[in-house]
Amino acid sequence: MRSSVAAIGTVAFAVTVPATVIGALPRWLAQGREPPPARPAQRHLGSALCAAGLPLIADAFVRFVRARGTPAPVAETEVLVTSGPYRWMRNPQYVGVIATVAGQGLRWNSRPVLAYAGYLAVAFHAWIRVYEEPRLHERFGAAYERYAASVPRWPQPIRRSHVPAVGTASTFGSTWLR
Repeated sequence: MRSSVAAIGTVAFAVTVPATVIGALPRWLAQGREPPPARPAQRHLGSALCAAGLPLIADAFVRFVRARGTPAPVAETEVLVTSGPYRWMRNPQYVGVIATVAGQGLRWNSRPVLAYAGYLAVAFHAWIRVYEEPRLHERFGAAYERYAASVPRWPQPIRRSHVPAVGTASTFGSTWLR
């Protein structure tokens, strides 16, 4: 797929799917009964989660375009994306979505939005296990197997043993939620 076509497809995807998942649905869920206002610390934490999540989503979309594809399963990338945040976790785009939705829930003090963030986490995990990982294995074979063996599915606690020395490769020895 040409980069220009991938870029147009990615923009079309972003205008529909993420705009709904992280924009319209949380806003709709937060409507209704007015909850008590969030405490300042809660609002700041929510803002920090949004500030961390949105760049992860945007970065993933840019990397997918560079890999001549889109985030949509109907127009997959031509190459396996392993750079940027994908060096530390296999699903930064989903982490970005969950962080953004949870951040909105905290900012708005909305239990329904926070519950929706939890639902997204479970749904994404199931989607990844049932569809994405088998599909990536089918398309990229041994390259994906090596990548999956060395990079965790979800973010891991950073331990001193996981931080590589300058000039060495990290192996991410933990297998938690791999």
